[in-house]
Amino acid sequence: MTFEEFNTGVVKAAEKAPNLGKSLLLNLDEGFIHIDMTQEPAVVTNEEKEADTIVTTSVETLDALRKGDLNPMMAMMGGKVKIKGDMGLAMKLQGLLG
Repeated sequence: MTFEEFNTGVVKAAEKAPNLGKSLLLNLDEGFIHIDMTQEPAVVTNEEKEADTIVTTSVETLDALRKGDLNPMMAMMGGKVKIKGDMGLAMKLQGLLG
């Protein structure tokens, strides 16, 4: 999956994302995806903005997490995913992107 394909999927998923009053920044190997869930529908940009949670990983890893091919805890313990900020929001990531 390419960054562009993943970004398109995030934009579609954001249309249905609930207003969680928080924002999330995906710091990926090919760029940034900022998801602002303080309004409905959520707003997705490719800007590096401040966020409540920052997830640093690769598109490949996020795609594997989304498909259920990779266990989130194993990804974190193996250093494939780094999370800074609101862990509760990070735990909801799989559901938001699926």
